[in-house]
Amino acid sequence: MSRSTQSSGSQRRHRSRSTSRYADLEKPKKKKTLSSTSLVSIPNTIKLSMLNSGLISLDKVKLSARDEKNPLSQTMPDKPTELRHFGKLCEQRRKFPILYKLEFQTAVKVETNTCRHASRKANAHKNQNPKCIPYDYNRVVLDKYENIPDTDYVNASYVDSLLKPNAYIVTQGPTEETVLDFWRMVWQENCSAIVMLTKTFDFTKVMCVQYWPPNREKEEIYGDIHITVQSEEELANFHIRTFRLFKVNKDTKAVTEERLLLQFHYTEWHSHTCPFSNAILEFRRRVRSVVGTIIKANSQVGPMLVHCNDGGGRSGVYLAIDANMELAEEEDSFHVFGYLKKLRQSRKGLIENVDQYKFVYDTLEEFVISGNSWFPVKELSQRLKEKSVKDNVTKMNAYQREYAQICKQTPRFTIGDCAGGHRGDNRDKNRDVLCVPPDNFRPYLTSFQGNSFTDYINAVFVDGYTKPREYIVTEWPLQKTCGEFWSLVYDHECSAIVVLCQPPQLSVRSVFFNRTMAIPKPATFFLLQQQYPSCWPEGRHSKKYGPVFTIDHISHNHYANIKSWIFRINKKVISLTELMAGVKAPPRTVQLFQLICWPMGHKVPTSTNSLVELMNMVERWRQKTDYGPVCVVSPDGRSRAGVYCAANACIEQVIQHGEVDVFQAVKTVRRHRPQLVDNMTEYKYCYDLVLHYVLHYLNKDLKEKK
Repeated sequence: MSRSTQSSGSQRRHRSRSTSRYADLEKPKKKKTLSSTSLVSIPNTIKLSMLNSGLISLDKVKLSARDEKNPLSQTMPDKPTELRHFGKLCEQRRKFPILYKLEFQTAVKVETNTCRHASRKANAHKNQNPKCIPYDYNRVVLDKYENIPDTDYVNASYVDSLLKPNAYIVTQGPTEETVLDFWRMVWQENCSAIVMLTKTFDFTKVMCVQYWPPNREKEEIYGDIHITVQSEEELANFHIRTFRLFKVNKDTKAVTEERLLLQFHYTEWHSHTCPFSNAILEFRRRVRSVVGTIIKANSQVGPMLVHCNDGGGRSGVYLAIDANMELAEEEDSFHVFGYLKKLRQSRKGLIENVDQYKFVYDTLEEFVISGNSWFPVKELSQRLKEKSVKDNVTKMNAYQREYAQICKQTPRFTIGDCAGGHRGDNRDKNRDVLCVPPDNFRPYLTSFQGNSFTDYINAVFVDGYTKPREYIVTEWPLQKTCGEFWSLVYDHECSAIVVLCQPPQLSVRSVFFNRTMAIPKPATFFLLQQQYPSCWPEGRHSKKYGPVFTIDHISHNHYANIKSWIFRINKKVISLTELMAGVKAPPRTVQLFQLICWPMGHKVPTSTNSLVELMNMVERWRQKTDYGPVCVVSPDGRSRAGVYCAANACIEQVIQHGEVDVFQAVKTVRRHRPQLVDNMTEYKYCYDLVLHYVLHYLNKDLKEKK
């Protein structure tokens, strides 16, 4: 064979080998997945870890999870869980969050029922959300109007609790078209109470029409049902209204039948969010204390009516919490997963997503851990004696156990949650970069003071007992943030400023002639002025802070341990846009109170009576004004302020309901700033303040209120 032939043959052989290699690369590779056999053979703990990391397809596991032979199905409790074991169940889900999703997706795949009536053309416009409509088998059927078709339909479903059939009616928030049907249903079913879980207006959307009169003087009529508001009580997270429903004789105008109906309106549950667990538990306690009494007094009373905007997610969450707590009161157990399946078989959309399902678990766990922390005010002295006794095993008293539990349950915020305070142009406006407000709960400044100013100040909203965002906690202003401080007071219409410290002030004479200190006094004076600059005019002359705010002195009163000034805040409009639009900035009046018996470095004041008296003085001033927020100034934005806010909330609870609950009050003030009430001394002092108020002020204040 010639060399050319050999070479061409070798080239062909080479080409064929090369072609083969590229052909192999082009073949699609088979994706390696775990077979059902290998899936079953993996231990549960490893399997859950692989689910969390995405190594196992959730779709594959969902199918096998419904198989009783699959060990993974054991992680989903098909039987009620005893309260003593519920903590372990929650701990397992914190370790493997995929379990929430696995349970939720398994439960929502239950067999659905028909919705023929809800889907009819004549009724479609009566549904706010086509995903939240009643099944035919358990829908509420209204009494028909004669000769008018489809007047028996309302978007509402009967739902069982874990103990009682048809314990609830779940419905959507009334619209302009359905508000008459809503009241027809309430009257026909003789509802024991209304639980409303939505605002009437949220962001840019009307969630639900206001289906009750705007005030006690007005009366509204829906068909033959007349409605008036008898009373209204406002608390931080919810309102309680008493409605009078009555029918009259058309001829004589005499009342033929009347009923009283309570509405519990939760006002702080925004769309696509979950509220705070302890606030929902308090809301549920108020509802049950009243509804339970109504049911005992009248066995013929109907179901409790629950609605959010569309009768879906939020309504389902409340039902799951209420029904499980009712089961716990009877049988000491929860059945969260089982009740989710029951809810989904009862109505479309109840508990909308995994986050809401997780919130149910979290809230029930908080109930198990915290229990009932309130007690009647008449038991206060005895309870405090009992709380001081140390446990022989743990060597801790009740105060210490409570505070340890609060610290364990306090939320933690990431740098991302507090991004505004960590921005480069805001970072030097904080006394401590570890104590920065979360963006969701900080007051934004709106007054324009120049291009170099931002909307940031180190301050945070804190809820009171009767009003949300009743307090604004902030730190003593820095030299460069005095203008922002007065912007905060002006923009958020604060009615009062409470300063809980008196930084030591040195006269110029002592600065230059006192030689007993190691550091030269001029340097000391300068450092002191830099650290705690004067931020209000203590004399009678006006003083300017920042480019736009001028503070006028109106009057002052000084007492033994309390100083007070009344100031007028004048704002100069310098924004070109606002000037062209003719925007005016009216002056505002504020009273500043300073407690001077709480020396720097002391954890509690030297006079408890003075602090309680200060709280009363602030309350009397607010009664004369429009009850704007109280700006509470702490030396560092964390110490002292939590005591003031928590003790005030406790005193309000004592006055309004004759109850004491320091544990929940402190948990509430720490929601938005975990550093508030940051030591055991301050926590114990909250109890001491409440006791002092009850012993020396309560009877006097109650007489004045009457």
